[in-house]
Amino acid sequence: MWTVVPAILVIAIGVISAVVLSQNGNAGTNPMTVNVFAQQFAWRFEYPDSDGIKSGELVLPVDRNITFEMESADVIHSFWIPEMGQKQDLVPGIDTSIVITPTRTGTFALVCTELCGLGHSTMRAVVRVLSQPDFDAWVKEQQAGGGKGDSGAAVFSSAGCGGCHAFAPAGTNGAIGPNLDNLAAAAEKAGVEPAVYVRESIVEPNKVLASGYATGVMPANYGETLSAEEIDALVTYLTGAK
Repeated sequence: MWTVVPAILVIAIGVISAVVLSQNGNAGTNPMTVNVFAQQFAWRFEYPDSDGIKSGELVLPVDRNITFEMESADVIHSFWIPEMGQKQDLVPGIDTSIVITPTRTGTFALVCTELCGLGHSTMRAVVRVLSQPDFDAWVKEQQAGGGKGDSGAAVFSSAGCGGCHAFAPAGTNGAIGPNLDNLAAAAEKAGVEPAVYVRESIVEPNKVLASGYATGVMPANYGETLSAEEIDALVTYLTGAK
């Protein structure tokens, strides 16, 4: 009895667990796909089913199976929305995925639960779960307003710049990187035009360092992860927002 009863319990628990795991991974016949892109220290989301719109916040329809296709640009991050239970690591060089079905509307928080660097605590994103009509309206609004990331403010948000930098026009107060409210003076000190200084700081952040800041803190691959149009928009936004 000491052998048979525990064996039956273990087998039963194993079968139930296998069924539950299979259900968790079943996206159904009509899932919506969201591409999740993680980079120190920001989340970005793309909606391939909606003309590839990009967003710095995660907006989802309620009661719809969502397949999250994930990739990391630098180090290991971990995707977790506490109210939704599921958690998945994003590993450089490995594409991972997870299926989640939001069951109630509201505003939640996405957090990174893998220590990923100095700005780990700031690596968060707003999650909004909407009714299907409200989600459809949001998609149309994004498509009409250039939601593909081609406005400077949109790029600043989706690339997570505000998590590390203070910039008054964007209402951010990050302190991991230099303050961006006086870039003209910083460019003058470096002996270049502000637009040149900002572009160089984005694509080659370790070339000229602001006083008091170390190398390797800002990701060095924005020149690859952002399109030329997005970089142009971001440079214009940072140098001409005032």
